[in-house]
Amino acid sequence: MTSSQPTLLISRLDSDRIEALLEQPVAQGIDTSALEAELARAEIVEPAQMPADVITMNSTARFRDESNGDERELTLVYPKDADGSADKVSILAPVGSALLGLRVGDAIEWPVPGGRTIKLHVLSIRYQPEAAGELHR
Repeated sequence: MTSSQPTLLISRLDSDRIEALLEQPVAQGIDTSALEAELARAEIVEPAQMPADVITMNSTARFRDESNGDERELTLVYPKDADGSADKVSILAPVGSALLGLRVGDAIEWPVPGGRTIKLHVLSIRYQPEAAGELHR
């Protein structure tokens, strides 16, 4: 990880739910240290105060992998909603942890299997529950 990490904004609701998730059996046996570190450095805000350009849980964001230029659209979901489809990523997956709390325009370096590091650049957010008025989902 680099020292130029962007500031993370996470809604209080997402933070509470993720903290509870980390205590569940589904998180056992998974290395959640990176996610826990992200939560620890995040600024927690009330859902109604969440800016519309921040990736929150259940947001759909478009990003580019700077190593190869590939663009993808992913929805950040809880493990129970990760159905194996290529367009959903669990918060417990490394890339899911990396995307939570980022803003449009942010980039973050993240280690991936095989010892490589990729740089993810957030291009846009197509859907964010808070911006859609879904503050208690």
